[in-house]
Amino acid sequence: MGITAAFMVPHPPLIVPEVGRGGEKEIQETTDAYEIIAKKIAEIEPDTIIITSPHATMYRNYFHISPNNGARGDLGDFGARMVSFEEHYDHELVNRITKLAFYDDFPAGFEGEKKKTLDHGTMVPLYFIRKYYKGGKIIRIGLSGLPLVDHYKLGMYIQQAVNDLGRKAVFVASGDLSHKLQEYGPYGFAKEGPVYDARIMDTAGRAAFGEMLDFDEDFCDKAAECGHRSFVIMAGAMDGIDVTAEVLSHQDVTGVGYGICCFYPKSNENNPEDQESTRNTEKEIVKNDSWFAALTRVNESVSIRKNPDRCFLDILMKKLEDDKEKSDSYVKLARASLENYIRNKKKLDYPDGIPEDLRKSLPEEIFTKRAGAFVSIHKNGSLRGCIGTILPTEDSLAEEIIENAISAAVRDPRFDPITENELKWLDINVDVLGEPEDISDKSMLDVKRYGVIVSCGARRGLLLPDLDGVDDVDTQISIAMRKGGIRPTERYKLQRFEVVRHI
Repeated sequence: MGITAAFMVPHPPLIVPEVGRGGEKEIQETTDAYEIIAKKIAEIEPDTIIITSPHATMYRNYFHISPNNGARGDLGDFGARMVSFEEHYDHELVNRITKLAFYDDFPAGFEGEKKKTLDHGTMVPLYFIRKYYKGGKIIRIGLSGLPLVDHYKLGMYIQQAVNDLGRKAVFVASGDLSHKLQEYGPYGFAKEGPVYDARIMDTAGRAAFGEMLDFDEDFCDKAAECGHRSFVIMAGAMDGIDVTAEVLSHQDVTGVGYGICCFYPKSNENNPEDQESTRNTEKEIVKNDSWFAALTRVNESVSIRKNPDRCFLDILMKKLEDDKEKSDSYVKLARASLENYIRNKKKLDYPDGIPEDLRKSLPEEIFTKRAGAFVSIHKNGSLRGCIGTILPTEDSLAEEIIENAISAAVRDPRFDPITENELKWLDINVDVLGEPEDISDKSMLDVKRYGVIVSCGARRGLLLPDLDGVDDVDTQISIAMRKGGIRPTERYKLQRFEVVRHI
């Protein structure tokens, strides 16, 4: 069995006639596509319908899977209390997913439910599905504030659990596209909105699931999308599987993007070896339905043979490893420092604790020169920590990097300390600062070349040059002022500095 189909769908309450009261005709194309999907699901007759929803319980650093035996809900918040649902959860599959996550120390489970009733991100898809198919239980899963790769990985656990239990399942990734497509829309317009919609529909139409991981999260925020993480979980649930994609519709007439796509695994029915593997796996699970036994067979129970070209998380990890090897010696020193601290809970001994091959590759000036330095850490495109010094505080630049790498990893107050499980995902760069130079006004700044320091008495804010999203001097100064707690009405002093960036 396994995940027999996946669907990318929107969830506008307007589309339900009892809510829209005629307004639903405005998005008739979306309605027609939804009807097609609902009929396809009825033809499949799945045991379980897996729904990921941006409006289910959501945490910053944890994936919540709805617990218990089931839940009820209605569209009363949208003036249609008569449209109601009573759904039963596939608690056995929920338990399997959470145990797989627990074994890997992955932050997913059924604790911390905030609201038991069904959300509209779940009910709108069910409105269409239940018109044609009354069978099957559901699973409802919320999104999180964690990076996209973690959403993809959750999808992989879902795939594994479905295969372990021999379920026939369909995956419904609920989520609207950009909310900023038209000036007249409820959220206004942003130039990133149409770009996001065009890009995600192209990506989905080619089933290029790996590209979903390449969407910059700042770009997604500016586009005000709501479904991207939902789509990424779906992509992870199809990891390693060759699929056929079909785009049914895309509309933006309300100022919000609604896209509907279907994804079908390519059949393995003509491959006797795959069929035999599937039958043997299912027999083994029936004979020994132990979650620990299932965990030790992480990739053996798939009913469709994995295609390494579609194992996008593996491909990304290989790229990260290659990038680590290509990084320069300054970055390798920062990485050695933070990895040693996180693994061993102590600072890297200087200089004897520096690995010999790394020490030989470092230039002499790093041991003799003094300078301020910033260490920036990103995880899958999102900032994970950044700490630095404007002026030197250590006896050498090497010691400055060693100390600031630790601070960026565990002392940045904006983030939780980095854990050992995260180390393989980290991208690090080191900025070595030149001497700050007083300037008379902002015309002497260049966001690509110079960083800026804004000072007012003892308060001081700094921003590095050439940062994504900082495209003009006014923005650069404004961010630096906020960081320093300096109000626009106060008198302040400007300084600029150049940096040498090591990647």
